[in-house]
Amino acid sequence: MSEFSDYQKKVIKRYYDHREEGDEQRFAELVSNLYLAEGKKRAKLWEQAETYMTRMRVPPSRITHLMKSQDVALLAEIVQEAQNGTLKRVPAPKPGEEGAKAG
Repeated sequence: MSEFSDYQKKVIKRYYDHREEGDEQRFAELVSNLYLAEGKKRAKLWEQAETYMTRMRVPPSRITHLMKSQDVALLAEIVQEAQNGTLKRVPAPKPGEEGAKAG
Protein backbone atom coordinates (compact mmCIF):
# COMPACT_ATOMS: atom_id res chain seq x y z
CA MET A 1 0.00 0.00 0.00
CA SER A 2 3.05 2.28 0.05
CA GLU A 3 2.83 2.72 -3.74
CA PHE A 4 0.75 5.64 -4.97
CA SER A 5 -0.95 5.89 -8.34
CA ASP A 6 0.22 8.57 -10.78
CA TYR A 7 -2.87 10.61 -9.93
CA GLN A 8 -2.17 10.38 -6.19
CA LYS A 9 1.45 11.40 -6.76
CA LYS A 10 0.30 14.50 -8.66
CA VAL A 11 -2.14 15.44 -5.90
CA ILE A 12 0.55 15.05 -3.25
CA LYS A 13 3.03 17.10 -5.30
CA ARG A 14 0.52 19.92 -5.81
CA TYR A 15 -0.25 19.93 -2.08
CA TYR A 16 3.41 20.42 -1.19
CA ASP A 17 4.00 22.87 -4.05
CA HIS A 18 1.27 25.13 -2.63
CA ARG A 19 1.66 24.35 1.05
CA GLU A 20 3.41 27.62 1.82
CA GLU A 21 0.46 29.64 0.49
CA GLY A 22 -1.96 27.68 2.68
CA ASP A 23 0.33 28.07 5.66
CA GLU A 24 0.38 31.82 5.20
CA GLN A 25 -3.42 31.94 5.14
CA ARG A 26 -3.76 29.74 8.23
CA PHE A 27 -1.05 31.76 9.98
CA ALA A 28 -3.00 34.98 9.34
CA GLU A 29 -6.13 33.38 10.81
CA LEU A 30 -4.12 32.14 13.80
CA VAL A 31 -2.86 35.67 14.51
CA SER A 32 -6.45 36.91 14.57
CA ASN A 33 -7.36 34.14 17.01
CA LEU A 34 -4.38 34.96 19.23
CA TYR A 35 -5.70 38.49 19.81
CA LEU A 36 -8.78 36.96 21.45
CA ALA A 37 -7.33 33.85 23.10
CA GLU A 38 -6.53 33.41 26.77
CA GLY A 39 -4.90 30.79 28.98
CA LYS A 40 -4.11 27.33 27.61
CA LYS A 41 -5.62 28.08 24.22
CA ARG A 42 -3.28 31.04 23.83
CA ALA A 43 -0.24 28.88 24.68
CA LYS A 44 -1.33 26.28 22.12
CA LEU A 45 -1.79 28.95 19.45
CA TRP A 46 1.72 30.27 20.11
CA GLU A 47 3.08 26.75 19.55
CA GLN A 48 1.20 26.60 16.25
CA ALA A 49 2.53 30.03 15.29
CA GLU A 50 6.07 28.79 15.81
CA THR A 51 5.38 25.80 13.55
CA TYR A 52 3.91 27.98 10.80
CA MET A 53 6.77 30.47 10.97
CA THR A 54 9.28 27.64 10.65
CA ARG A 55 7.46 26.21 7.62
CA MET A 56 7.21 29.71 6.12
CA ARG A 57 11.02 29.90 6.47
CA VAL A 58 11.05 32.93 8.78
CA PRO A 59 14.64 33.39 10.07
CA PRO A 60 15.19 31.40 13.30
CA SER A 61 16.48 34.46 15.18
CA ARG A 62 13.23 36.27 14.45
CA ILE A 63 11.16 33.27 15.55
CA THR A 64 13.12 33.09 18.81
CA HIS A 65 12.55 36.79 19.46
CA LEU A 66 8.80 36.49 18.77
CA MET A 67 8.43 33.43 20.97
CA LYS A 68 10.15 35.22 23.86
CA SER A 69 8.19 38.45 23.50
CA GLN A 70 4.86 36.80 22.57
CA ASP A 71 3.78 40.09 21.03
CA VAL A 72 0.84 39.47 18.69
CA ALA A 73 1.43 42.82 16.97
CA LEU A 74 4.84 41.55 15.81
CA LEU A 75 3.18 38.42 14.43
CA ALA A 76 0.76 40.65 12.54
CA GLU A 77 3.78 42.37 10.98
CA ILE A 78 4.97 39.01 9.64
CA VAL A 79 1.53 38.42 8.13
CA GLN A 80 1.67 41.85 6.49
CA GLU A 81 5.19 41.23 5.15
CA ALA A 82 4.14 37.84 3.75
CA GLN A 83 1.13 39.39 2.03
CA ASN A 84 3.24 42.22 0.60
CA GLY A 85 5.98 39.84 -0.52
CA THR A 86 8.61 41.60 1.60
CA LEU A 87 9.11 38.84 4.17
CA LYS A 88 12.78 37.88 4.31
CA ARG A 89 13.02 34.09 4.38
CA VAL A 90 15.85 31.67 4.97
CA PRO A 91 16.74 29.61 1.90
CA ALA A 92 14.75 26.43 1.40
CA PRO A 93 16.67 23.28 2.33
CA LYS A 94 18.07 21.32 -0.57
CA PRO A 95 16.36 17.99 -1.30
CA GLY A 96 17.62 15.37 1.13
CA GLU A 97 18.87 17.85 3.76
CA GLU A 98 15.73 17.83 5.92
CA GLY A 99 15.86 14.09 6.51
CA ALA A 100 19.55 14.26 7.38
CA LYS A 101 18.91 16.87 10.08
CA ALA A 102 16.02 14.95 11.63
CA GLY A 103 18.03 11.73 12.00
